[in-house]
Order: sequence, then structure tokens, then C-alpha cells
Amino acid sequence: MAAALLLVAVLCGAGLRRSQAIGVNWGTQLSHPLPASTVVRLLQDNGFDKVKLFDAEDAILGALKGSGIQVMVGIPNDMLTDLAAGGKAAEDWVAKNVSGHVRDGVDIRYVAVGNEPFLETFNGTYLKTTFPAMQNIQAALVKAGLADKVKVTVPLNADVYQSPTGKPSDGDFRADIHGLMLTIVQFLASTGAPFVANVYPFISLYADPNFPLDYAFFQGSSSPVVDGGVTYQNTFDANHDTLVAALRRNGFGNVSVVVGEVGWPTDGDANANLDYARRFNQGFLAHIASGQGTPLRPGPVDAYLFSLIDEDRKSIQPGNFERHWGVFNYDGTPKYALSLAGGNGSTLKPARGVRYLEKRWCVLKPSADLADQKVGDSVSYACGLADCTALGYKTSCGGLDARGNVSYAFNSYYQSMDQDARACDFRGLATTTSVDPTAGMCRFIVEIDVGGAAAISSARGGAGGVASALAALMLMSSMVL
Repeated sequence: MAAALLLVAVLCGAGLRRSQAIGVNWGTQLSHPLPASTVVRLLQDNGFDKVKLFDAEDAILGALKGSGIQVMVGIPNDMLTDLAAGGKAAEDWVAKNVSGHVRDGVDIRYVAVGNEPFLETFNGTYLKTTFPAMQNIQAALVKAGLADKVKVTVPLNADVYQSPTGKPSDGDFRADIHGLMLTIVQFLASTGAPFVANVYPFISLYADPNFPLDYAFFQGSSSPVVDGGVTYQNTFDANHDTLVAALRRNGFGNVSVVVGEVGWPTDGDANANLDYARRFNQGFLAHIASGQGTPLRPGPVDAYLFSLIDEDRKSIQPGNFERHWGVFNYDGTPKYALSLAGGNGSTLKPARGVRYLEKRWCVLKPSADLADQKVGDSVSYACGLADCTALGYKTSCGGLDARGNVSYAFNSYYQSMDQDARACDFRGLATTTSVDPTAGMCRFIVEIDVGGAAAISSARGGAGGVASALAALMLMSSMVL
């Protein structure tokens, strides 16, 4: 998740450190990303002062030069093996992605080595390489004279700790990685680095249809968790304190905790919608702004919202919602009114100076027959290469009729291909229009103009593209029957 919020006080409060400041994750898996300079200005306009990145991209780090924004720069999991193998690779990485940018005025505070590498779904792939990579990056920072300024950590999913009773006070690290976790926590304690945990109440709800909905939010719950003399009214506090208890249980009660990712998606699932997202994020921001912290860790909470902008190229293997975590749409427009100061002050401001392609859309021809096999094949192709995750049960475009579904798929592909005329043919089934087909909450987008450099090749897609294609095929099958 990659930046921080709370408006910079220009006048009387300018000299005060905002203890309740919160960051935001800046992901870049988009077919048409906004220019890095535009995003940095978006962060500044909205008062973000911390950002968490998932990779070290020169253009992004260059745009952050002199911005006053603190940076957590990430190392992807697929680099861990090389970095674990020897110090030279780590020294080269630090020289290229940290030392040079720090000299140029980028305020890098953390290096995140890997991203949730101990997820059980990875089947132990990174268990032997994560910590050695952390050690080598740390040694490289020491050699570069940056270890006092830049700390090494690893963002971990909340599944690395658990409570056998469901009570936070009984928290401990997962049994299969317990020893490794203690080794890592000892490293964090010795270097003064924080434990970074990603906490997702939405995933709890997504995984368990019986999960009490109100317990995911911050307005009190009909199903609180009573833990001795403490009553937990929301799952965030309970999850956070399960980690704090795990640290205490193992003798590391003084290790600081940073919430690396926390947020709520707005589409792709029945519980991923604008109302729930605003309710969660505004409740969370108010909770942070109060400065009260959690029962086991009172005081300011350091956290990064997930995420800044929707990413239409993210894998949807976890679910269609994965492409819709942003508090901003793909073009930097706010999705909903959100006060970063916890309910006080102004709400989100849009990105400035965004250039769009022509106001033109691709839709199914009125004369086209839905029963034609070419329609189903074409939708499968379009959704395999573009983003159709807004189509589905109780999603933003779930109310479209069959023809609307096809038009949405066609337009998604057409826009992803920079409105190339050849991308709105579909074997004679499609046509362009200057009349916006947007219907209610279902927005037919016009893509950002990035100079024609974002066309998608047929090789793109991976698990996400395949899943989209399969979803499209099922969708079309139901239409034709």
C-alpha cells in the first residue's frame, strides 16, 4: 500500500509533527499509468507525506526528488533469490536504487524486502531467501553509510500470526514459521526497524460469509470480542493487538508496528462497493486521527492506506476486487468524499492536468445477434486482455443487460488499445459511438492519453487474464441460454 496523509499545516501548525499521519501505497500495475510527476503532485495536493512503493522505478523515485514525501521502496519477491545469494547483488541494488536517489534528494526511509513472502499460498517458496536477502541489503546499507537513515523490513500478511482462541491476548506467530519469525523480529529489534503487517478486514468478510459485517467497521459491533477486561469492537484493533501480543509473548514487546496495507475495495464483489469503502476508510482515518491507538498499543498508529489508484493489470487470482482498492480512479479522480484528517477538513482533490483520449466508445452494433457464437468468443477475447471485473453479481455494472455487458467488454478492450480503430471491430460486431454508454454506477471509461505507448500485447494476462476470459465465457453462456 505507498504514501501518507493529513494536510500539511501551512500556517500555525507548520512546525508540529503530525503523530497521526498516515501513508498510502502507490502501485503501478496499470495499462495506462498517470505520469509519475502527476501522481506526486496528486500526493502533495492532498497532503500525503509518506508513500510505499512495490518496486524501485527510476521515473517514480526521480519524481519524488525534493517532494518532502517519505518513501518506503520495495523489492519484488522474484528478486529475493539473487539478493540472498551474495552481497554483491545487494550492494549493486542499494547503489542503484537507494544511494543515488538519496543523494539526489529522495527521502527514502525504508527498504521493504519482498512483499508478503510467507503467504501460505506461496507454499514456502521464499522461506529460505527472505531473511538472507534482508541481511545482505542491511549490510549493503551499512557499507553505503545509510543504515542509520534507511531501515530494512519486510511487509508480512496478517496470516503470519494468529490466536488459537480468537482472543488477541493469546496471539503468537504461526507454528510452521515460528522460528523464522523470531529470527526476523530479532533482526528488526537490533536495527530499530518496524514490523510491517498488512491488515485486511475486507478479506475476513470475503472469506467467511458468516463474518459479522459491523465488526469490520469502526462504529461498534453487535458481535464484539471480549478478551479479559478488554472489549474489541472492530477487527482491525483485534488483529493489530494479536500481533502486539505475539511480539510480547516472545520478548519483543518494544518492536514498533507499521500497518503496511489497510483499506477496502470498491468493485468486483458484492461487499466491495463505494459505500462500504468510504465507511471503512473514513472510520479508519478517524480512528487514527484520534491518536488513541489500540488497547495493547495506545498512542499513534503508523499506517499506509491501500491503495492510491486502481490497477487494471493486477492479478485477479485472489478475486476480482483486486483491481479496485484505490481511493482514486484510474485517472486520479476521487471515488468518494474522504477526509484524510479523520473527518475534519477538506476531502480528496483530483489529479491535475490529466489528458484523455477522444470522447469515443466501442459498443455492440444494434443489429448484432446475441446468439451468434462470435459474440461469446469476442467477449472472451476482450476480457482476457482488458479489465471486465466490474461485470458480475452486485458489482458496479451488475445491472447491465446482456447487450450492455458485451458493449462494456468491447469498450474496455478498445480503450486499453488506445482507441485503435482495429480494436473496435470484433469480426464486424462492434461500432464506435460519441454517445457515452455509461449507465448509472456503471462507467464506460475513456482512457488516459499516454502517447500510444500502452497497447496490450496478446501475451499479456497471466492468471488474471485467464480468469477474466473464463468469467466472460460463463457470462456469455448465461446470456445465450
